[in-house]
Amino acid sequence: MNSLKFADCHNDLLLGVLHQKERGIADPFGDFWLPQLKAGNIVLQVLPVYVEEQFIGEGALRRSLILFENAWQIAELHKNDVAICLNSGDIAKAHAAGKIALILAVEGAEAVGSSLEFFSLFHKMGVRLLSLTWNRRTMFADGVGELDSGGKLTALGREAIAEMERIGIILDVSHISENGFWNVAEIAKRPYVASHSSMHGLKSHPRNLRDNQAKEIVKTDGFIGLNAFGAFLSDNPTIDSMLDHVEYAINLVGGKNVGFGFDFMKDLIDQVDPVLGKTLVDFSKWPFVPGLDRPSDLAGFGTRLAERFGDEIANDVAWRSLADTFERLLPKR
Repeated sequence: MNSLKFADCHNDLLLGVLHQKERGIADPFGDFWLPQLKAGNIVLQVLPVYVEEQFIGEGALRRSLILFENAWQIAELHKNDVAICLNSGDIAKAHAAGKIALILAVEGAEAVGSSLEFFSLFHKMGVRLLSLTWNRRTMFADGVGELDSGGKLTALGREAIAEMERIGIILDVSHISENGFWNVAEIAKRPYVASHSSMHGLKSHPRNLRDNQAKEIVKTDGFIGLNAFGAFLSDNPTIDSMLDHVEYAINLVGGKNVGFGFDFMKDLIDQVDPVLGKTLVDFSKWPFVPGLDRPSDLAGFGTRLAERFGDEIANDVAWRSLADTFERLLPKR
């Protein structure tokens, strides 16, 4: 078959672009990330806004606004190659024009604080996907890093979900605590997604989805984006480990709601400050997957995907399932 197209539900490249611009590089997206996305045949890319630990508090809003503006600057500077899409019609237009469709997202709602009005503001800025937490606690819920708290959604978190559903922002549950997840399942009236989580049944990790969580997401006609970070895949991660998670998810819930949120971080780490989360980290010990740690690796990965699952399933998982999710969950225009 021809090279597979890919739709990726999670790449934090906006943060890398901002750090490089702050160091005086004029167009880091055009210099590095755009060629990477093209080499990987990515036709749809979700771009989350993530705020570093040192900006949590009132600084989170300022940092988020800068990242949003950078995304729109990228879209303007590279308007022949990419387009920020606000609805499913925009995605179709981008694809017809041979452009990469970009969807803006928020990873952790610290910037909202306790002011629900900011959800509407973020929607006006182009955000169509949002997680209430990263690994830490927010005013809405606990993240998966709060293992001992037993935290669920707060009262404000319940209001936030209702507001997101009202204005049309899709809820992302990838980083929420397990108890928080089941609160979401109780109250959500619209489908929700796990943008970048792999399967707990193959690798016990708090960031991975348990079988009953995956089934619950698909029961709502949501989406599961499998994460390529090695620590979520196996003790000795390889491309086969990633394919094993694909197979596990397909056997559990079918392939129509399963895709990828690759969460490529190796290059990102080289582009941001060496101090993350106020802790010096030895990134050389991070378990990246050889041959699957940047977008350009998707050309070879696509071949392996098709060899193992056949063309139809490979296309579903590589791009069609996420594209169909946005077709279902976003307005036509």
